[in-house]
Amino acid sequence: MKLNLLCYLLMALTAMGSTLLPHPLVMWFLLASVLTFLIYGADKLAARKAWRRVPESTLLLFGFAGGWPGAIAGQHIFRHKTQKQPFRRYFMISVVLNIAVLMAVYWFRTNVM
Repeated sequence: MKLNLLCYLLMALTAMGSTLLPHPLVMWFLLASVLTFLIYGADKLAARKAWRRVPESTLLLFGFAGGWPGAIAGQHIFRHKTQKQPFRRYFMISVVLNIAVLMAVYWFRTNVM
């Protein structure tokens, strides 16, 4: 539970930090991707050492929240969560949903404002 809480605390700090930087949305994606990449690495290490793991729901939520580029990099570099089919399917759905939300926000901002 503490590891999961730490992940969410780091994500909240990432969100606050990205608002203080120029181009907050771009910085959010960059920082969230780096954080998600690091969490995939930590989860892979925990899996090898039989330590407490990061829940799959947290990994999926971080990908949906904008960290999916880092998640994809982490999956390939650490060879983590690449064979587990239900997770891969849910992950791809979260990526598509994130891109759809981004496109909707972009469309709304350009057509309404």
